[in-house]
Amino acid sequence: MSDESSTTPRVRIGDREVGVHAEPYIIAEMSGNHDGSLDKALDIVRAAAESGAHAVKLQTYTADTITIDVDSPDFRLSDDHELWGGRSLYDLYEEAHTPWEWHEPIFGLARELGMHAFSSPFDPTAVSFLENLDVPAYKIASSEIVDLPLIRLAAGTGKPVIISTGMASMGEIAAAVEAARSTGNDQIIVLSATTSYPADPRQSNLRGLPLLSGAFQVPVGLSDHTMGIGAAVAAVAFGASVVEKHVTISREGGGVDSAFSLEPQELALLVSETRTAWQALGEAKIAARESEQEGLRFRRSLFVVEDVKAGDPVTSANVRSIRPAGGLAPDLFGLVEGRTFRTDAAKGTPLSWDLV
Repeated sequence: MSDESSTTPRVRIGDREVGVHAEPYIIAEMSGNHDGSLDKALDIVRAAAESGAHAVKLQTYTADTITIDVDSPDFRLSDDHELWGGRSLYDLYEEAHTPWEWHEPIFGLARELGMHAFSSPFDPTAVSFLENLDVPAYKIASSEIVDLPLIRLAAGTGKPVIISTGMASMGEIAAAVEAARSTGNDQIIVLSATTSYPADPRQSNLRGLPLLSGAFQVPVGLSDHTMGIGAAVAAVAFGASVVEKHVTISREGGGVDSAFSLEPQELALLVSETRTAWQALGEAKIAARESEQEGLRFRRSLFVVEDVKAGDPVTSANVRSIRPAGGLAPDLFGLVEGRTFRTDAAKGTPLSWDLV
């Protein structure tokens, strides 16, 4: 596991510290899974809260702020795309966007239920809008990592900036982190991501997480588009402090991203299992644990197993390696076998050098 150095700035989102010394921070990404219904969006918030997620996240754009209404090959997904083959970007984003007037009730409910609520801005008007809603952080989506002016604008608010790195080279990630830092903001988190939907876990490359942490001296995490929670739990072992997963009420219930999203019971399992994984990391040392002290008492050692008299020889019949501890080490039997007892000894006496 990669451990962040003592020079890595501590990041705080609202009232929570984010980093390897804190429980993994779980972000429930709603995306377009509200399926055009505010009621469904609010139900997703409630489900995320009940599941124990620490934050709910939206995406703040309209079809017109993220692209333009042109249906040419450049503006259309490939026909063989698993989920959205052949669709124009404008049409897809028109369906998937979260109406801006929904943000306030969604954020309000999330806060009421004890969660943080923030969003991914996709243009300067979104940053301005989200600032008016007093979000505690900003998330930069993978495709926007090359939009350095947008990153500077979000980081310039002084709020923590979480940067997804799907498709990005180390040079592009470095440029994005430097853009954020150039504003004087050191509250930066970098997420590994695979920009395919759903993502093949074999493309997750979780061994890259320590590289990100070491190269940029920031907390790292995973924006995970694989099915299930296995990749996310494994990421914690490589130093992930943040896990972002798309969530839905039901994969069968529709929603543009529902096919690769977690249902509420799976989100609850993600929260509990990443916490367990983090707790299990412990320290980089090999020794008896504090909880094992009682167990140490019941290691094997040499004991007198039959009543013996002074002068009797030590044999395999009257001295054996048994539990508990307290006698000579089992490997010393060869040195004591054939010697004679100096004194009488009762069955159950730990063998010591004083006895032979």
